[in-house]
Amino acid sequence: MALDTLDFQSGDHPVASLIVLHGLGADGNDFVPIARELDLSAVGPMRFVFPHAPIRPVTINGGMKMRAWYDIYTPDLVRREDEAGLRASVADVQALIDREAALGIPPERVVLMGFSQGCAVALLAGLRAPQRLAGIAGLSGYLPLAATTAAERSTANQDVPVFLAHGRFDPVVVPARGVASREALLALGYGVEWHDYPMEHSVCPEEVEDLNVWLLKVLGAPI
Repeated sequence: MALDTLDFQSGDHPVASLIVLHGLGADGNDFVPIARELDLSAVGPMRFVFPHAPIRPVTINGGMKMRAWYDIYTPDLVRREDEAGLRASVADVQALIDREAALGIPPERVVLMGFSQGCAVALLAGLRAPQRLAGIAGLSGYLPLAATTAAERSTANQDVPVFLAHGRFDPVVVPARGVASREALLALGYGVEWHDYPMEHSVCPEEVEDLNVWLLKVLGAPI
């Protein structure tokens, strides 16, 4: 089933897209204000795509139904993973990338970005996408199904730029999880730009500034 999305354009005939995956229990509206803080005018007109995750029971929250890209069974996030849910979300995200291509924006002009659970899916889907992407940005998240990455990653994205950012005091996705993800990607040869900030499970202005610079770089804006 196709994901419902909020779509915005900064002008006619957009030349690049930013797809943003929200965190657990939020929806596509969550990152609209942060995206509006970005200044990507040097790239040209942009499309911004904010999908809503499906509503499903989440085990760690007592089975409560909420928007979630996959189920979470344990607080450590990786000891037991919802592989079926993760892979279903990868297929949904790939369908969004394909939709952008049908609208005239090729995958190499698409950045896939996510926060927390959305970060996990962005990394999982982006590294496996069969077409080259412009970049993958992961905020306050981690690399899921890490043991399968080497075997399943796509040749097209073997050198895709990756932006990872994390709060030093994050109690939800602990910093060690983010660092382990960074190290796993570096070990596989990815170019990872890493940032950490004095915050918890959140986004800060400095992070938005660093993300903005990175987006301009991977989207080829003139400097």
